[in-house]
Amino acid sequence: MSTFKAKVFVTLKPSILDPQGRTVERALSHLDHGNVNGVRVGKYIELTLNGSRDDVEAQLRDITENVLSNPVMEDARWELAEA
Repeated sequence: MSTFKAKVFVTLKPSILDPQGRTVERALSHLDHGNVNGVRVGKYIELTLNGSRDDVEAQLRDITENVLSNPVMEDARWELAEA
């Protein structure tokens, strides 16, 4: 049995409005960073999982698609490395 470190990145789909990203963009503009645009805000989650690589990948796929993200509105991807 191995230990793996997973990094999960969840972002809104491009077609979904991002009011939090827009707020950050406006704040940056007010702080003299007017050259920044297209800000999108997402989620970053780290997990540690134990098991075989195949089992961990299957579990991580299920967790990412069914718990950590809403596939209707969000895109999710993950990276997996042995710890």
